[in-house]
Amino acid sequence: MSFDQEISVRSATNLDCERVQDLVFGVLREYGLAPDPDGTDRDITDIETHYLKRGGVFEILENADGNLLGTCGLYPLDDETIELRKMYFAKELRGRGYGKKLLERMIETARALGFRQMHLETHSALKEAIALYKKYGFQPTDEEKLTPRCDQTYFLELN
Repeated sequence: MSFDQEISVRSATNLDCERVQDLVFGVLREYGLAPDPDGTDRDITDIETHYLKRGGVFEILENADGNLLGTCGLYPLDDETIELRKMYFAKELRGRGYGKKLLERMIETARALGFRQMHLETHSALKEAIALYKKYGFQPTDEEKLTPRCDQTYFLELN
């Protein structure tokens, strides 16, 4: 599938894991956050097991040259709840509307898969992402955070 002539989106496989880690870890460092490859970020060392085989989704955005420019995953927590994870973009893609397009795509995908609620955890340093989530109706929650580096949790009713 293509977002436009410049950027295409496709399902990731384990062949993409190294590039996904490079992008995610680079963005985390850019915002002063530490990657955690043996804990929080272990899910991107085996995308097929952690996402696809459990009924989730993990997609990547690439340009025409095959350069990885964005990532996003949907990770089922239970039969009704799915978590939005690893939504990160390379600097050159930010502020161009791709976050909005990908978030809309993930919300519709979650609905199509039959989930009733979407959760996410994030860090207050990711101000642009938080503004986007709030624009789409995500509400803050006091739920216990599963991810040590995150200091905020949000949810969205999908019905």
